[in-house]
This record gives sequence, structure tokens and C-alpha cells, in this order.
Amino acid sequence: QVQLVESGGGLVQAGGSLRLSCAASGRTVSMNAMAWFRQAPGAEREFVARISRGYTYYTDSVKGRFTISRDSAKNTLYLQMNALKPEDTAVYYCAVGVGAQYVDWGQGTQVTVSS
Repeated sequence: QVQLVESGGGLVQAGGSLRLSCAASGRTVSMNAMAWFRQAPGAEREFVARISRGYTYYTDSVKGRFTISRDSAKNTLYLQMNALKPEDTAVYYCAVGVGAQYVDWGQGTQVTVSS
């Protein structure tokens, strides 16, 4: 089992930037797909971005604004978020993929974007 710890969330004004980090421990995750999800109040958890074998995928609402990346040497996943909007407000979670499923999740980090 992998332990995931997110950090980097906070309060930012609309148009601002944040960089989220997800540190993995317990085993290396460099060969796994990894992803970011988010959950806004009263909403279901939704996919944000994924990185797998050097390929990246994004939900339409964040394309051109968010960038997912990883540092395999540090066993860490990142999400650079630019041009933030109030609708990006949510708890952001990282996850490790095995096959078609995400099997390990972090505890989440709060991102709040004020208008």
C-alpha cells in the first residue's frame, strides 16, 4: 500500500496560481499512472488530470490552465494551477492507479479561490 500526502492548497484570489504536491511513500510509484481529482462542496468527486507513461490527460475545464507532472526521483506528483477561478474551489486529492482503478488516495488538500 502506498501512503499519499497532498500539500500546497490554500486561499488565493481569482486569476492566481497554486502548486499542489503529492508525496508518495511505502513504495515507488514511478511506473504507475497517477491522477488528481477534486470534490467541491455538495458535489461528487471529479477527475482533474492524469499522467501515465509520459502522457497527460485533463478534464476540459482545466485544459490550458493546469499542468500535471511528476518527479520520479522524489516519488512526487504535482499539479500546477494557473488562472484559477472560483469554480476551482474544492478539496483536491491525488491517487495512484493500478490497471483501470485508482487504489490509493491521499487525504486531500483544500483549495479556495475567492472572486
